[in-house]
Amino acid sequence: MVPPSDNPASIPRRRDIKAIAGRILKVVVPLGISAALVVWLFHKVDLDRVEEIMSDGVDYRFIIAMMLVTMFSHMIRGLRWGIQLRAAGIPRMPVVAEYVSIFGAYAMNLVFPYLGEAWRCVYVSRRQRCKLSTVVGTDLGDRASDGIVIAMLIALTLFVARPQLTRFLDRYPMGEALHRYATDGSLWICLCAVALLAAVVVWLFRRSKAVKSMERSVARIWSGFAVLFHMKGIWLYLLLTVGIWTCYFMETYLCFYAFPFTRALVDEPGSCWGLVPGLVVFVFGSCSMIVPSNGGLGPWNIAVMFALTLFGISSGDGAAYSIVCWSFQAGMLVALGIFSALYIMIERRAGRNNVPGSGGLQEKS
Repeated sequence: MVPPSDNPASIPRRRDIKAIAGRILKVVVPLGISAALVVWLFHKVDLDRVEEIMSDGVDYRFIIAMMLVTMFSHMIRGLRWGIQLRAAGIPRMPVVAEYVSIFGAYAMNLVFPYLGEAWRCVYVSRRQRCKLSTVVGTDLGDRASDGIVIAMLIALTLFVARPQLTRFLDRYPMGEALHRYATDGSLWICLCAVALLAAVVVWLFRRSKAVKSMERSVARIWSGFAVLFHMKGIWLYLLLTVGIWTCYFMETYLCFYAFPFTRALVDEPGSCWGLVPGLVVFVFGSCSMIVPSNGGLGPWNIAVMFALTLFGISSGDGAAYSIVCWSFQAGMLVALGIFSALYIMIERRAGRNNVPGSGGLQEKS
């Protein structure tokens, strides 16, 4: 008799169990993070104060303007991604389809972290009948270019908002811990040792499936990112990148005018009409998005609330700001997601999702 562990019939079953467990973890962990942080957020703030601000202290004209800027930023991102897709040899899509690829992706991210990235790659691959790996490469390159922008914004924030960040390092335990670890030479030695050990392990197991899969992923990232260096329209790509991140910043800045306590920051001496605190809040919120959660719910709220406290705004006021801004932005994303679903449904029924049969630009499977 063959032992159960060695029975070939049991191997697919174990793989199915592992796959199901992996999917459950991918759903449960982000939901758990979001729920825990939201509970912590509401535990730390005065909900009566938040309700008072939301009912009487919000100028919703600026909130509506923020929602329109949110839509505009995603339209620009769709145009920018279209340039990268065409540079990778993918047939050109209608402009509205480029918009929809981004609208739908951000709406999906509200349901599950990073689901939108997978959805937009599959959407473009099926619609344009091209290799999914090529689309994934451009998506990863798209996000890598955003990472460069965030790094530049962090450097700018460290320069223009040094007093507030110094206060954070001096007054808050988290800031003191970050400063202590950042200036500890032994930490950097350990990090270098870990990196060296990882490189040795990768080299020793270079023929294993895991390492080969990792190499393929890195190659896709590089191929998608390398397109930026030789594609046509690079200057337009850079201009659209500036437009995207200007819109993102304006979403934060416009909301400053919607609340009396953040509006006061605009008139403070040395704030450059509120641009400095706006930049700090924007960068803190952007960095929080690396935490897996549903559309940033929880991590983004706490990061924004904490950034506002660096400028003397109470936790309750900061929580009200973050809750209102996130809720209305999420509402806009839901509306754009519904528009995307209707567009795709109408397009499929009309039979307009076939790529013109020139064949020259389409990759062979």
